[in-house]
Amino acid sequence: MNPYGLIRYEWFAWFASWMLAAWWRSRAQARAGIGREGASRIAIIGGALLMFASERFARVLAWPVSVPLAWALDAVALAGFLFTWWARLTLGRLWSGNVTRKADHHIVDTGPYALVRHPIYTGLALALIATAAMTGSFGGLLGGALVIYGLYLKARVEEQFLREELGAQGYDAYARRVPMLVPFTRFSA
Repeated sequence: MNPYGLIRYEWFAWFASWMLAAWWRSRAQARAGIGREGASRIAIIGGALLMFASERFARVLAWPVSVPLAWALDAVALAGFLFTWWARLTLGRLWSGNVTRKADHHIVDTGPYALVRHPIYTGLALALIATAAMTGSFGGLLGGALVIYGLYLKARVEEQFLREELGAQGYDAYARRVPMLVPFTRFSA
């Protein structure tokens, strides 16, 4: 198998396993609401469609990606997927696909959450950057950037919601210690 085909299987395996694991979560006690998440969802869905469709339909300003570079990008994407799973397992039953507060919700600051406040989004961004670069097209890069922007928007909604639900003082102390999305940086959004 070549890296161009393998990355499709990796995305499928990640998505399918993520959906299967969705049952492993506690019941939500409070929700941010679809209105607060709307912009992020539009960006994520639109970007994903553009990125994955670019391979066939939007090869505007396309360039070749060598096989060795494609294998390296595939390894980077795989590292991103593994990082998301480390974060998902660390969260356990507190995980949700939507912005919610669970019973006994608390600030998780261990494992990947000691490196970044939103490690699932960080891992996805890493996989998206690698996949977008592998598409070898402007459409792929634009789509990947749009999905990452959507993840950033969702992270901002989560941050505000968690401050409201868990207390600003505790969450702000965590935010001062741990970067939002990029490990080992002091940039705080």
